[in-house]
Amino acid sequence: MSQRIQFARTGGSEVLELVDVTPAEPGQGEVRVANKAVGLNFIDIYFRTGLYPAPSLPSGLGTEGAGVVDAVGEGVTHLSVGDRVAYAQGPLGAYAELHTLPAAKVVKLPDFVDFETAAASMLKGLTVQYLLRQTYELKGGETILFHAAAGGWVRLPASGRSR
Repeated sequence: MSQRIQFARTGGSEVLELVDVTPAEPGQGEVRVANKAVGLNFIDIYFRTGLYPAPSLPSGLGTEGAGVVDAVGEGVTHLSVGDRVAYAQGPLGAYAELHTLPAAKVVKLPDFVDFETAAASMLKGLTVQYLLRQTYELKGGETILFHAAAGGWVRLPASGRSR
């Protein structure tokens, strides 16, 4: 068994509940990550309140985290059990001890990047890359104001049990 934070109806923070779940085994092209830290983002509130509809209820929450690969599904070649990893924009469910998601959404972490930094920066880093490389590619010598750095992270207790 594993624990996750989920919501069975939309609303304020009072709809969040800590529940025991049987973690999904990874299927073709998937991995399961034992989360060490998860990203907290405003979009999580949008799902909880119903502004953005969750695929189904009850639903997990969160799409960004970092941890250790716990299990690997068929066809995954770039990740192995025990790898330190981070992910963003996976399916809802990162607010959990174990999260199964597409391996294509997961990257290995270099040793010098800790779990908290990775969990707090994946989505923000992808946003910066999108804005400053794809939306408008900076050429150099330009003055810009980038003001969108918000969000956070939470460390899961060493016991592995969420509180």
